[in-house]
Amino acid sequence: MTSIDLNADLGEGMGTDEDLLAIVSSASIACGGHAGDAQTMRHILKICKNNGIRAGAHPGYADVKRFGRFRVVMPLDQLLGQIRSQLFLIRWIADEVGVPISYVKLHGALANQTAEELPLAVGIFATVQAMDPKVAVLALDNSQQVRAAKAVGTPLIREAYADRAYTREGLLVPRSEEGSVIDDTDLVIERCLRLARDGEIVAQDGTVFKSAARSICLHGDTPGAVDLARELREALEAEGILIAPVEPEQEAQLAEI
Repeated sequence: MTSIDLNADLGEGMGTDEDLLAIVSSASIACGGHAGDAQTMRHILKICKNNGIRAGAHPGYADVKRFGRFRVVMPLDQLLGQIRSQLFLIRWIADEVGVPISYVKLHGALANQTAEELPLAVGIFATVQAMDPKVAVLALDNSQQVRAAKAVGTPLIREAYADRAYTREGLLVPRSEEGSVIDDTDLVIERCLRLARDGEIVAQDGTVFKSAARSICLHGDTPGAVDLARELREALEAEGILIAPVEPEQEAQLAEI
């Protein structure tokens, strides 16, 4: 049976966490950089444990005021220190709750930057691997994040976005551009079904490109996020597609690519 993972960015103060946790199979949890605190992390991790949902860390620029959606110029060691601090905090809470942190997914501007800049992605993923060589990275497929995961040898889960427009190069259209966020529910569902069945994504200009992504991101801060997530899950299941966490590609598999 074909399966696909649904992940959502959670703990960002949108008030939809518990509803989304009843729908998704993986939770990317804000860990104090752009949003979230010890209380929100602990609450979500407990639900993950009780409901069998895979838990992941969602670090980004330590910039709560701008929600981590603007690139910040800083020394690399300072940025890596921010990432380490966020991961240490969520791992400490996760150990207390008794649920593993299975993957790391970068947030916002930092995610977009590492999708474009290979050296930066390598530096961050190497830092993640040094902290825990078993933890996977959830990376935008067809981006420099995937190449960095191969270079570092960290386990990899390839991701695509349900409600974001793509460039013909396979990257996300910047949020500053019109049409970057897709609010047509039927279109979002159609795109996700095409990805799940055929491994294809249609870019904003009509270009069709291949994607091996097996995890689809649902943004918790998108208006109507819960209804969209519910309708998408129902549509996928109606096509006989199982919603479940996918196993990461391991170093041996990556070396063959």
